[in-house]
Amino acid sequence: MPAKRLPVREGEDRWTDAELSEVRVALRSQIAELEADIVAAASQIAEGDSADGAGDDQADVGAKTYAREHELSMTYNARDLIAQNERAVQRMDAGTYGVCESCAKPIGKARLQAFPRATMCVPCKTREERR
Repeated sequence: MPAKRLPVREGEDRWTDAELSEVRVALRSQIAELEADIVAAASQIAEGDSADGAGDDQADVGAKTYAREHELSMTYNARDLIAQNERAVQRMDAGTYGVCESCAKPIGKARLQAFPRATMCVPCKTREERR
């Protein structure tokens, strides 16, 4: 879909193909970085799992468990961010990028340039966070 057909808030300039391309490249770049982070975390987790824990005291076991849980948490977070980024790219392709999923009004070009994964306009997101 042509960038100029994507919705914008009143008073904002229309999207240009270059601007939309810049956001798309940034999202794909973040996806690649997050995928690399997941591979590194999986390596760390596997390395920790293969370590011989014989002779470890309770503090060592606790530290290793904490480190493993932290790596798992970071991996889950990275996977969630990848899904959000991929969803944003899909919305661009479908021509629905920039439409609030709550009220169906424009999210705003400035908001999307600052936070390209946004799926809600500021008023709807604020209302959701207050619940």
